[in-house]
Amino acid sequence: MNQAAEIIREYGPFPGIDQVHGVSFDGRQVWLATGDKLQALDPESGKVTRSIAAAADAGTAFDGQVLFQIAGNRIQKIDPHTGKVLATIPTPEGDGHSGLAWAEGMLWVAHYKNRKIHQVDPHTGKVLNTLQSNRYVTGVTWVEGELWHGTWEDDASELRQIDPRTGQVLASLQMPAGAGVSGLESDGHGQFYCGGGASGKVRVVRRPAQSPAPQAR
Repeated sequence: MNQAAEIIREYGPFPGIDQVHGVSFDGRQVWLATGDKLQALDPESGKVTRSIAAAADAGTAFDGQVLFQIAGNRIQKIDPHTGKVLATIPTPEGDGHSGLAWAEGMLWVAHYKNRKIHQVDPHTGKVLNTLQSNRYVTGVTWVEGELWHGTWEDDASELRQIDPRTGQVLASLQMPAGAGVSGLESDGHGQFYCGGGASGKVRVVRRPAQSPAPQAR
């Protein structure tokens, strides 16, 4: 399935935010990685309601209790209430990572120019599996058993659903020209939140109602 992405809402740009990198969702707030801060966006009002000082120039994830944030060659586990760093693990292959997602007790870490997504043990940083893409990989997210990731290459972006075992592309949503995807997160149902890089925006893309059934893991 290949089709145009349907953008149903845009947030931003926001005062004081020059870049939106990683994006996550805690069931109530959308968390934005904006360089030196993690900032919480209320999706109802469209306003940023709070911020946490943190190195935040790449992917963000939420496991139901804490935030995970890529910071250079490490992933920090952060208490969203206090901003305290609770633990740190190394990233696979050093620097250059982009997206981050949490699913079923594991982290999924995207490496941009290496065009890879690593399945990583969140306690040790050990790489358990690696998927190879043919495009630069940005944000990554899971929703209802489906693995999706963003791409951004040659000024073109898309959202891809891939087989979580093989990396085979199952579906693609093409973003409009100029609407790059730097970070990606699902709301758990019918919407994707897409970080817009230097545009300072977050775009909401409708998830297709009928997606190919993913292969069993």
